[in-house]
Amino acid sequence: MSQMNQEERIAPSALLESVQSIMQRCGMSSDDAFRLADSLVFADLRGIHSHGVLRVPEYVIKLTTGGVDSRGVPQVARSFGSCIVVDGGNSMGQIGSWFAMEETIRRASEHGIAAAAIRGSNHSGAMAYFATQALAHDMIGIATTNALPTMAPWGGVEKILGINPLGVAIPAGNEASIVYDAAFSGSSHGKIRIHQQKGIPIPQGWAMDMEGTPTTDPSAAIDGLLMPIGGFKGTGLALIMGILSSMLSGAAYGLELGNMDDGPTPGRDGHFVAAISIAAFEDVERFQQRVDRAIQEIHRARRAPGVARVYAPGELEHERTRHYSEDGIPLNHETLADLRATAKKMGALGV
Repeated sequence: MSQMNQEERIAPSALLESVQSIMQRCGMSSDDAFRLADSLVFADLRGIHSHGVLRVPEYVIKLTTGGVDSRGVPQVARSFGSCIVVDGGNSMGQIGSWFAMEETIRRASEHGIAAAAIRGSNHSGAMAYFATQALAHDMIGIATTNALPTMAPWGGVEKILGINPLGVAIPAGNEASIVYDAAFSGSSHGKIRIHQQKGIPIPQGWAMDMEGTPTTDPSAAIDGLLMPIGGFKGTGLALIMGILSSMLSGAAYGLELGNMDDGPTPGRDGHFVAAISIAAFEDVERFQQRVDRAIQEIHRARRAPGVARVYAPGELEHERTRHYSEDGIPLNHETLADLRATAKKMGALGV
């Protein structure tokens, strides 16, 4: 059976309604359940299925028996001018991170730049979701998070570093805004899980087995080590993002978070978000026009053989969002079966 035949297209609105219903059955408020569901559908709309509704069964366990507080309320724990520390109250990471970014945007409108370090949190999903909050306010958004150790320091074969992704959103004018969202590994465990579900090998450069030998076997990769992007540069950037995400707020770092075998310790995750008001530095329209020109220069770049178009960061995801919004989100049957089984178990709406 082809990969296409193994997928089913689901309307984003139906997917959002089902996931929100499931999360409410876990004890979340309607608003928090919407926020969590919206973050997952946002990722699936962009084609980032590793951070989409694939996560629902895992999140249900976290919220029902895994020690995460479905009613956790984020609050500002420390404030110094445009800088804050947010305690997530052991809520899901999307709840605390959204709250922190909203407060950061409010303070950036007054001070030009603002940042929030978040503690007392849990898995927060795709960083682009929070970075793009800033776009509607003519701001640059930045978001990063720590992650369970799945990567070795350069030259090592022991899981010490998280892949600690970084999301950045920069508003454009007529072009699609620049949205960069990537971890500092060749891939994430979520993407490897998608390959494992489909029974297809992972690309070279994504992972190593437990002995540090590069592998294309997704099962060996899940048990083994993720490979950094750019060699030692990737591990260095992962270290920096981990420090920003944890040590400014007092959240757990690295091995303090837990491990892939036993899972994370609830309420120990940390994140970091920032917002930069363009108007504090430059005329907004002139800035956006220059970003447009930078994107257009990328489009005009001489292409390598076989390349039909050169994309700026986020453009492919922007196009997918447009297509999937109209035609439905393609999800593989294993993800859908898990989602439907979870909805049935929780007495929630299905898709």
